[in-house]
Order: sequence, then C-alpha cells, then structure tokens
Amino acid sequence: MTNQPKTSTELLAFLDDLVIGTTTHEHAPVFTVAESQAVRDAIPGGHTKNLFLKDKKGRYFLLTVGEEAEIDLKRIHTVIGAQGRVSFGKPDALMDLLGVVPGAVTCFGVINDKDHRVTLIFDQALMEHEIINGHPLRNDATTAIARDDLKRFVEATGHAFTILNLSAPEAT
Repeated sequence: MTNQPKTSTELLAFLDDLVIGTTTHEHAPVFTVAESQAVRDAIPGGHTKNLFLKDKKGRYFLLTVGEEAEIDLKRIHTVIGAQGRVSFGKPDALMDLLGVVPGAVTCFGVINDKDHRVTLIFDQALMEHEIINGHPLRNDATTAIARDDLKRFVEATGHAFTILNLSAPEAT
C-alpha cells in the first residue's frame, strides 16, 4: 500500500511551517498551458509548465520551465543527463511519485516524492523571475512563490535541484 499523497492544504501548511509566504489564486481547472493563459494575466511572475519524463533506464525527471519554453524531446536527454531519449512518464507513475494527475503537474509535487526518485530541473530562463507560479498539487489554483523561497521549499523536502538552460536554442 502506498502512502496518500499530500493535499494542497498540507502543501500550503508545509510552506507556512517554513515561514514561506505564498499567494494562491483560485480559478477554473486548467489542463493545458493554453487554458492557463486565460487566468495568468491577473497573476504576476513567471508561469510554469512541467514535463514529467522517463529515460531508458527508468529514471524520472521533472522539468519546470516557463510556459512559453519550447523543449525538443528528441534532444533534451543530452542536456539533462538522461540515458537515451526520454518519453513522458505514465499517469500512474506521476501519481505514485509526485501525487498529482496529468494537468496538475508541478514542482511542488516533490513534497510527495519520499524516495527522491525524481530529478528536478528548473529552466534558467524561468529562474530569472523573482516570482514563480505553479499549481499547488491541483489544477484549479495557482500558487505564487518567491524564487528563493521555492529553492528553500525544494531543499526542505530533501531534494536537490539543478538549474539548466533547457529552453535555449542550443538546448533543443
């Protein structure tokens, strides 16, 4: 039996315990970046899209990039250090590892990755924003967090993260 993933409420309580201030904006559920663009204009900061990927050796990667970033899946494995080409992780693995469903993928999901099986990589261009926005484990809200507080959150979960130039033309 697997542990129940943390809820959005538990995530926000964890952030509060770390004395990390956030602002959460409720909105209609969004499943794609295109749908989220309708709500993002009212929310300042960098908006994310997240790619949950798996390599040939069964290693998982979560790429958190700006919503406009274009990632070449045929070549990104050379940038992130994956073994061979990557593919999208299956929904059951997404739920098991990050505690979210497709459409709600978020870097906040590392709070549910107790075994540290997911390698988190932020895009350098996204991390230039002082405020980063992501789903708080559900796709009917967006949580704004300061970039440095996001780094503190990830470290508090016991995860490492890497910042790479994922969306640059030479990366794709």
